[in-house]
Amino acid sequence: MRPFLYDRAASTESAPRAFDGLKEASLIQGRAPAEYLAGGTTLLDLMKLDVMQPARVVDITPLEPQHGSIAISDAGLRLGALVKMSTAADHPAVIKTYPVLAQSLTLAASAQLRNMATLGGNLLQRTRCNYFRDTSWSACNKRNPGSGCAALDGLNRQHAILGASQDCIATYPGDFAQALMALDATLDIAGPSGSRTIPIATLHKPPGSTPHIETTLAPGELITALSIPAGPWTRRSLYLKIRDRQSYEFALASAAIALHLDGDTVKDVRIALGGVASVPWRARDAEASLIGKPLNEATATAAARMAFVGSAPRTHNAYKVTLGQKTVVRALLQAATLEG
Repeated sequence: MRPFLYDRAASTESAPRAFDGLKEASLIQGRAPAEYLAGGTTLLDLMKLDVMQPARVVDITPLEPQHGSIAISDAGLRLGALVKMSTAADHPAVIKTYPVLAQSLTLAASAQLRNMATLGGNLLQRTRCNYFRDTSWSACNKRNPGSGCAALDGLNRQHAILGASQDCIATYPGDFAQALMALDATLDIAGPSGSRTIPIATLHKPPGSTPHIETTLAPGELITALSIPAGPWTRRSLYLKIRDRQSYEFALASAAIALHLDGDTVKDVRIALGGVASVPWRARDAEASLIGKPLNEATATAAARMAFVGSAPRTHNAYKVTLGQKTVVRALLQAATLEG
């Protein structure tokens, strides 16, 4: 690990000031030379691997009293960004009313990591691509902009088939973001220019020609809260995760489903995919194909096929097309059996 400066944020307003003196500093690996630290489960790991080399680390854990609570009302659910993953996953109201959120958190990481990691930090975790995490591979546009992508012609079994580009085919590794996508969550952001609110769908950027720019957050901005609106689809929701083993493993394919039925007819449905895309992926065309139709194996299969139109599999990850489709079908049919 390289030497770095360490600051502790005293308030939400003062936290971004740690970035002020670095505005004119050179980017490090295409990123701002300072990083926020919350649970630390990803940042410290990548610093030890020399994948991330921030000149300054700003510890925001002292802000937990302001951003570490859970509130539920008729309008919806509000989660502080510094709420621990395990706390949200075990919250009775979240389990009962927003089961897709609780399940996505429970199926992520190990119990020890869930006790440390925060919700905001979980959304900002970086890819698990081996070429990104192993600095002996020089060709990684996400770590070393302009160097190429070793995964294109390398071992790419875990990599993305949706939303990727010729500059990066790394997969977004998280689970929680897909659940938030399915529920149309919004994020409260604080930063040097003040506060703003954005849809979760606009947080992550597809790789395009700049895979090192992973989110729409400006330097010094931090997520302070997550809001999920109430709706008739939140109770009939689930997260299905397919992986190589049942414990502490990243998704090969996953689906977050939120469903509103009138009898057996689909009034509204939300489908978000994980394990197959470069960013949390909403399958809106697949959703539209189900509206007004009965939900059965035939309609679910047609929707699943539509969800993967435009996929671009490579040598080792072509299996994800079929696996992803079967995951969507299974998740939709399981959701239909739940009580609304």
